[in-house]
Amino acid sequence: MTLPTSTAELRALDAAHHLHPFSDTKSLNAEGSSVIVKAEGVWLTDSDGNRILDGMSGLWCVNVGYGREEIVEAVAAQMRELPYYNTFFKTTHKPAIELAAKLAELTPKQFNRVFFTGSGSESNDTVIKLVRRYFQIKGKPEKKIIISRHNAYHGSTVAAGSLGGMAPMHGQSAVIPDIVHIAQPYFWGEARQGETPDEFGLRTARALEATIDALGEDRIAAFIAEPVQGAGGVIIPPATYWPEIARICRERDILFISDEVICGFGRTGSWFGCETFHTEPDILVMAKGITSGYMPLGGVMVADRVVEVLLEGGDFNHGYTYSGHPAACAAALANLDIMQRENLVGRVANDASPYLKALWSTLADHPLVGEAPMLGLLGALELTPDKIGRTKFPDPGKVGMLARDFSFKNGLVMRAVRDRLIIAPPLVICHGEMDQLVASVRKTLDDTHAELKRMGWVH
Repeated sequence: MTLPTSTAELRALDAAHHLHPFSDTKSLNAEGSSVIVKAEGVWLTDSDGNRILDGMSGLWCVNVGYGREEIVEAVAAQMRELPYYNTFFKTTHKPAIELAAKLAELTPKQFNRVFFTGSGSESNDTVIKLVRRYFQIKGKPEKKIIISRHNAYHGSTVAAGSLGGMAPMHGQSAVIPDIVHIAQPYFWGEARQGETPDEFGLRTARALEATIDALGEDRIAAFIAEPVQGAGGVIIPPATYWPEIARICRERDILFISDEVICGFGRTGSWFGCETFHTEPDILVMAKGITSGYMPLGGVMVADRVVEVLLEGGDFNHGYTYSGHPAACAAALANLDIMQRENLVGRVANDASPYLKALWSTLADHPLVGEAPMLGLLGALELTPDKIGRTKFPDPGKVGMLARDFSFKNGLVMRAVRDRLIIAPPLVICHGEMDQLVASVRKTLDDTHAELKRMGWVH
């Protein structure tokens, strides 16, 4: 078929045949999708020729930016040599071997083996089977429960969606058994009157200990958490939270799983978020930034002490057609080479994050902004009608979506989670582009404030 070229025709064809993820298809089709046609660096171009700064790195993934020819060439070369072969049936191939060794080099010292998947969702499905199999081999099959957190995101398959704590997802699909959720460390939205961040961090962390005691340590297999809750709204825990979580996990016979799908590969200013917060997970979940989104790939790093048990259990009856896909592994290797050669992790820690954080913090003076936290290249703005009282808008999410739409019109991709705006730009974003990003955010806040005044929601 010959694809139409006008935006209107492309939108009509999309509406006729395409069901979009996490979308109200009826309202989306009435409005019309934005048609992105090319990208370079941190910039997108739509079918009408508008340039848009990608403040979300695609879907938290394009860490090295768009248009990196090294990755394209690596994938093309691999496609010509070996476009596909599986890693079942006692076989392997060079890209999977090389990438597994590279990941053992980059991840914390307890990790030397990886199980490859196609995505973060597949990685977290794998985790459920893996931790339960671990305790079966240890003679403790009753240890099945995995503790997660409210408002966490671990993927959208039935199993991974069950691990996550997203109520809208749970409302549309049954949660699988033996998944339990505890409080999230969301100080602005959930702290008690007069409670300090340190007090809140300790209290929220100790919800894990209380839940272990209530359910019985002999029934609990693992605790899973993102270092920073990404899709939940860039929830950065208070300083006391992670040390207390680490203490609890050390003292208990449960596995600690760090979901690094968003926080991994430089996003927090370390290679992995667990290094930023000084935790020592038994399992590390990855995807997204491993290839900068150029090819689908995920993985589960398994600590040596866990592997030693698994090796005694015979077959692990689990895997995917595209586990360790050679072209995806080639993309990952080229991507990681760029990250090391350009010292992108160090740049985030020592240059990009301090510069953007200083700019971002100035947005806290806006009348709509309750807080403006940032860690690494992860930032959030809490929108509120009352900074002092930390109150929320009626009809949760409406103001956030209003602001998100203004942001897109102002040439910036910024995401809304409830009434919280979030960013995660590519790690290669330069100072001038950060200046533009924050200027667009301030204009978006002004536009949103003016519209809310017109609606009578603020004064």
